[in-house]
Amino acid sequence: MKFPRLTLLAKIWVSTSVGLTLLFGLTAWFLQRHALDSSEASLREEISSSLQAYESLWTSRSETLGSVAAILSSMPNVRDAVQTRHKATIRDVAGELWTKVNDNLKESAFILVASPTGEVISPFGPTDDLKLPASWPVVRAVRERFPKQVSGFVVLNDRLFQLVLTPVYVDSSAGPALISVLLTGFEVNHQVALKLKESTGGSDFLFLSGGRVFASTLNPRASEELSRRSIEEQRPSRVNDGVTEYTALMRTLAGLEGSPAGKLCILRSFETTSQRIGQLRTDVALAWLAAIAIGLGVSYLLASRIVQPIQALDAAAGQVSRQNYSLRVPVQGSDELGRLAATFNAMCDSLESARQELIRQERISTIGRMASSIVHDLRNPLAAIYGGAEMMVDTELAPHQVKRLASNIYRSSRRIQEMLNDLLELTRGGSKERESCTVREVVEAAIEEVEAAAQRNQVRIACEIPEGLTALLERARIERVFLNLLSNSIEALPGGGAITIRAVSEGEQVRIEVADNGPGIDPAIREQLFQPFVTRGKKNGLGLGLALSRQSVLEHGGEIWMEDQPGGGAKFVLRLPLEAAVAA
Repeated sequence: MKFPRLTLLAKIWVSTSVGLTLLFGLTAWFLQRHALDSSEASLREEISSSLQAYESLWTSRSETLGSVAAILSSMPNVRDAVQTRHKATIRDVAGELWTKVNDNLKESAFILVASPTGEVISPFGPTDDLKLPASWPVVRAVRERFPKQVSGFVVLNDRLFQLVLTPVYVDSSAGPALISVLLTGFEVNHQVALKLKESTGGSDFLFLSGGRVFASTLNPRASEELSRRSIEEQRPSRVNDGVTEYTALMRTLAGLEGSPAGKLCILRSFETTSQRIGQLRTDVALAWLAAIAIGLGVSYLLASRIVQPIQALDAAAGQVSRQNYSLRVPVQGSDELGRLAATFNAMCDSLESARQELIRQERISTIGRMASSIVHDLRNPLAAIYGGAEMMVDTELAPHQVKRLASNIYRSSRRIQEMLNDLLELTRGGSKERESCTVREVVEAAIEEVEAAAQRNQVRIACEIPEGLTALLERARIERVFLNLLSNSIEALPGGGAITIRAVSEGEQVRIEVADNGPGIDPAIREQLFQPFVTRGKKNGLGLGLALSRQSVLEHGGEIWMEDQPGGGAKFVLRLPLEAAVAA
């Protein structure tokens, strides 16, 4: 499929729109890339800050629990009540002290009095709503680390707890004796995770252990999906739950026994960032459309200002190519286009002056060549006439001598008459009525006129033209065309030779070939062969024969040209319309 060639204005518009599109495309890509990088860096900073806030909050809570447990374990009445192992006594003492514990701690934490084997003796405060286990086997597992406080995470009965174990000792004859252990801690559940989210400015938390989710601020589907994903622990990484993309950071939860008890995943959603990026894309698209509209409008005005003078120059150049050198274009402004228009006008002035000078020189040259050729060709017959007339006036001649001189004078005057007729034919063109002629008859008539000269030069003329080829012709002019061609060939064959004339029908035209086996056409005049006054190596003639022949053939709607032929010689080809084609 071919598209029409674009105009200059369309090219400027297309290039401008493409350039603006590419420019804003790259700009939008850089802005989006920068926004994504900045948002990701911001999320990483936020998630790092959330981790620091979590660790600070968690450490503070752990230290608070440890401090409360340490204080309680050092109080004599608590130690005495614990030593009795009597639940009522412990509850009485605990009730007095529980009222003094911080309300925030009482709301989420619990304190249990357990035996050295981990069996719960009595809670230190109300714990019915918490439904805590009655036995904590982890106490036996960490007794080796007493008398120091032991803190960490533990999974018990499918629940995740953070505990601080504080041993309670009494003096005995054998030294300090472990009588009980205070279990201070709280359960890590969804409420705890939500409080962490509020405390850290919106970060999501996910507590995992053994592939199971114990606490999360996300919906169950996202929590389960993210629990199966591999997340780096050392630095923030990007993770997707199938719907939302997050920046995630993983931390290990240290267990009471020293081994990892689970993992904490802190997440920051890209949802807000995606909304911002979407808004940015919308803003960029609107800005792009506005810029394209403005750019196309400005480019149209600029292109119109550029293209209109160029179109005027183009139209003027077309007129100049048709030899209208008098045309001038208006000069608008002094910029490059204005200077170009002024230069164009100056060029037209120069061309017009050069053309007039060329015409004048050509006229002078034509007159000179014609005069030189006429003088050269008239000199011989005039000399013969002058000499014969002088002899007839000054000398008494015999009758046969007078007859011979009169014959010479007649031939010379006839030659002068033929030259004058050639000049007249050159200027007036053809205007006689045409008649239906057979091509063979016209050619044979020309052959008859040159037959005597051909016999003198021992030149054979063969006519191979079929009958029935008729054309509407000015008979005398076309005969003269063939007469000129045959005369030229005979003069080119002074030592004898052969001339062949062939004709063949080609559709609505007839092709006629006149070929000889002479030396051919001089290369020096091949290009100017059909121009007036061009001749080389001929004793007589003005050099008008081929020029007149070409004019006659063209006026008959035909063509004439020269072709090379194998073996040398000259071959002229004519093409004339047949009578049927002319009638149609």
